[in-house]
Amino acid sequence: MTNSSTEQPSLSGTAKGQFSVARLNERVAPSNALNLLLTSGVLLFVHGQTTEKMIDTMTRLAEALGFQASVFPRWGDLTVRIEGPRGSFHEIIATSPTGVDMAQVTATMNVIDDVCDGRIDAAGGRSALEAIPHLPPVSVARFALLAAAGAAALGVIFGEIHFISLLLIACSAGIGACLRRWLGKISRNLFVQPFCAALFAGAVGAVATRFQVDSALHLVAVCPCMVLVPGPHLLNGAIDLTRARLPLGAWRILYASLIILVICTGLLVGLSLGGVVLPALGPSYPVPLGYDAIAAGVAVAAYGTFFAMPWRTLPIPILIGMLAHASRWTAISWFGASAEIGALVACLIVGVIITPIADRLRLPFAALAFASVVSLIPGVFLFRVAGGLVNLASLGGKASPDLLLAVVVDGTTAILIILAMTFGLILPKMCIEHFRLFQHPIARS
Repeated sequence: MTNSSTEQPSLSGTAKGQFSVARLNERVAPSNALNLLLTSGVLLFVHGQTTEKMIDTMTRLAEALGFQASVFPRWGDLTVRIEGPRGSFHEIIATSPTGVDMAQVTATMNVIDDVCDGRIDAAGGRSALEAIPHLPPVSVARFALLAAAGAAALGVIFGEIHFISLLLIACSAGIGACLRRWLGKISRNLFVQPFCAALFAGAVGAVATRFQVDSALHLVAVCPCMVLVPGPHLLNGAIDLTRARLPLGAWRILYASLIILVICTGLLVGLSLGGVVLPALGPSYPVPLGYDAIAAGVAVAAYGTFFAMPWRTLPIPILIGMLAHASRWTAISWFGASAEIGALVACLIVGVIITPIADRLRLPFAALAFASVVSLIPGVFLFRVAGGLVNLASLGGKASPDLLLAVVVDGTTAILIILAMTFGLILPKMCIEHFRLFQHPIARS
């Protein structure tokens, strides 16, 4: 029996989604669309999203609103131009990528997905985006406790075995974290917080030296400073340089380098208050694999907290970080690899795993990747180089050749490890994104 009623043509899931988006956003004025794009762009740009991902996301949002967008990020401002039926419009807003906040990046990406998929309209998206900067930060208690635990964990990784020294490291880092939070409320200067925290760590290290708490006194001073290293900015800068965004990449690298310089200055000034000089060379002790991997997981948890990672996603980088450090330990202990090769192997593994996870969880790649490999950073070498250079300058012609050699060796080791980590994290990401784009030419990663 034939049904005589006229059936309406059905729409596929994709067509329904496009129809829904069009209906929700068909009356978006150019000024409103531009405002929505700028608001989302600033949130992503300032809080650590990679430049490429930010541009692709903003372009996708503009298409959902019925416009074609061009995005021009620079250090100091963000320019957005849209083109539509009513002509071309553009606006420039002053902003710089100086922060890292995974929670705000994830929330922004989720709102953009909702707008693009038609779950909310442009007005609702704007309201949701304007509420994101008001999300509560990580509590001071969590921030301080994880800073203390992370610094102590780095002490274990670098061979500190004495309980009193680890307790001093933890107390120094925890108090330094509280100091950073307090300074963040009274000063907008980007360098005051790391300088004062490093200054305090140096002073604690000087006191420990005076009372001869431990033989590895340099770790008491430098481990609290290692949790201040701005790894995501270095990594984002390297990614920009790789993609030929030379001015922006150079500015990111310069900004991170200035923070490292400020940390070194604060550390050395703090030590000098007690008349202590940071040795260019320090003892290094082997660490069993179990302690090494557990300490690496604690350090990852600390950095995840610094970057405002939600509790529910924190176990992912912790497990990856433990795997990375176990891989490095195996390469060095079993196969006799150098520290540089060990870091390269570990970061290649992390890069392969983290790239799809960062996209899936809507997290900034640089922050997630660096948090996973934070235990590999050559912070001890960097700070020993700074101390050695000061010693060379103070001794002048009386400096021994061994001191100069130690500075050169530490500096070369630090540079090679940083290059190995950067290459190891970026290469898998670039390859995965290239093949994804090759297989799906229309999609942007």
